[in-house]
Amino acid sequence: MADRYGGPPFFLPETCGIFPGCGLTRFRHTASVPPRRMPRWQRRNLTEPTYRSAMAAKIYTTKDAPIAPLKKKTLAVIGFGSQGHAHALNLKDSGLQVIIGLYPKSKSRDVAKKLGFEVMDTAEAVKAADVIFVATPDTVIPSVYNKDIAPHLTKGKTLLFSHGFAVHFKTITCPKDVDVILVAPKGPGHTVRSQFVAGKGVPGLIAIHQDVSGKAKQIALAWAGGIGCARAGVFETNFREETVTDLFGEQVVLCGGTTALVKAGFEVLVEAGFQPEMAYFECLHELKLIVDLMNEQGIAGMRFSISETAEYGDVTVGPKIIDASVKKRMVAQLKNIENGKFAKEWTAEYAAGNKNFNAIRKSEAQHPIEKVGEKLRSTMSWIKSSKIKKGASQASFTSSSK
Repeated sequence: MADRYGGPPFFLPETCGIFPGCGLTRFRHTASVPPRRMPRWQRRNLTEPTYRSAMAAKIYTTKDAPIAPLKKKTLAVIGFGSQGHAHALNLKDSGLQVIIGLYPKSKSRDVAKKLGFEVMDTAEAVKAADVIFVATPDTVIPSVYNKDIAPHLTKGKTLLFSHGFAVHFKTITCPKDVDVILVAPKGPGHTVRSQFVAGKGVPGLIAIHQDVSGKAKQIALAWAGGIGCARAGVFETNFREETVTDLFGEQVVLCGGTTALVKAGFEVLVEAGFQPEMAYFECLHELKLIVDLMNEQGIAGMRFSISETAEYGDVTVGPKIIDASVKKRMVAQLKNIENGKFAKEWTAEYAAGNKNFNAIRKSEAQHPIEKVGEKLRSTMSWIKSSKIKKGASQASFTSSSK
């Protein structure tokens, strides 16, 4: 898109029409960026990659996701971690009947009881429920499912997941006479909860793996409405797409890619003789500020908000760091996810006791950026003190990040 300036569009803020109620702002095209914001060298490089065309996804909102289909049902949340506690609390606040299923010695039992839930052993919760949300970790699902869930699944019940790993990679086998659905908020559990409490929501995905009753989609939309996702927008996908894209995003960009980039930048500055504190500010602390701008305005909106010096460095240096060789390795990792290689590696690591994983965790926790960050964050009064205690349950942790 360009006009007489040959520049990219200029944007002005307006209420978000894509994710209504999400509290974010979108940017409306009004005119192109004036010539002073679009140097000649950049106009010569405005070619865009060609992507496969796709149908625009339908966005379901609160009017499409009434909670009525769940009103006379008992909803069991199996597990009370990040997603489990958020779904349970939001559904409970939506006026629905929720019970919690946990193993006898679970640390989350007391937390759930204090929050007003009826807590049962997992098998008993499955027997009592009409809809069973399996909210345990991917690697734990097979043992819990085979021991306490599968034996008590009867015709008419619904199995629900927030991630498609177990179903897509076939670490469990679902019976043919139950509905199998997915409701996946696009955010961590603590954000799902905090946004709900604030009267907002995070976008979410739904998917249908089995629809025996003919009402699986109604149940999925009702659940998405009950946890607040419909306030921001719900999109329909399938188990394969959700699983593959979720794993790819967290490995290559959101978690793996970002943390590796941050640490590498920190190390380069410190090894060059700069103060660790300065390296922390530039490579980690300010990352949130930039990501917030991208989240609210898109990449183009972020670039409009930063200095021209920063923008020039962004568009000329960034592609040299994240170059074609990096993209090639991204493609290779996508293939490892699609063909099940990563899933096999991860389940084998877990089965072997996480020896390698725990060693990496220990090493990463001792990285200098952690000590520097802890010291600097203690001086920032606007960041809520939320140090994670050893052995604490996710449900008892409250993040300062919204």
